[in-house]
Amino acid sequence: MTNYLTKYDMEVIGAEDPYIGLSLLTQHDFDLIILDLTLPGMDGLEVIPKIREVSNIPIIISSARDDITDKVIGLERGADDYMPKPYDPRELVTRIKTILRRTHSVEEKPKVKEELFVADPSARSIRFKGEFLELTAAEYDILSMLIQHKNGSVSREQLLYESEHIDDDSSIKNIDVIISRIRQKIAKIDNEHSYIKPIRGVGYLLTDRV
Repeated sequence: MTNYLTKYDMEVIGAEDPYIGLSLLTQHDFDLIILDLTLPGMDGLEVIPKIREVSNIPIIISSARDDITDKVIGLERGADDYMPKPYDPRELVTRIKTILRRTHSVEEKPKVKEELFVADPSARSIRFKGEFLELTAAEYDILSMLIQHKNGSVSREQLLYESEHIDDDSSIKNIDVIISRIRQKIAKIDNEHSYIKPIRGVGYLLTDRV
């Protein structure tokens, strides 16, 4: 079997003793295990839970024991496939590739980080941790600008003059009042962290690095 799989560019390390196999599992980074059930010193079915104690590596049982009970127990204990001997080795290659393709695609799937603050300009709404914030028009303007410049400072003057719903004659201090109200609404969802930081002499910064 080792020689056959090598023809398909698979590097195989064999272990005739289950204890040696378990030891190898802690020393190497394997992609898959082909497990026989008739082993010296320990039944193959007993090996599966010991493997699962330390790894989620895929396991294909390859055994001359074709008892349905062995198959059921093997799969229940964590094996991914069961191939009773004799079988065409080409089928084993196909099953190995199928399992590796499935497991590798799960591992390599990029994790999309969920944004804490999500603004929807068309609906003029903002969600924080999945919950909608009840914002006035001016509060929406200010918070959406902070979101656009996330992790960067925005001056009070910019927040004042670029807002569509704050009068140009308003005082800069009005920005501080609006920011305070936004903070209070955010705190109703999460009061353990401060997401809007004051930048002395400049303005404010919105961060999700908590």
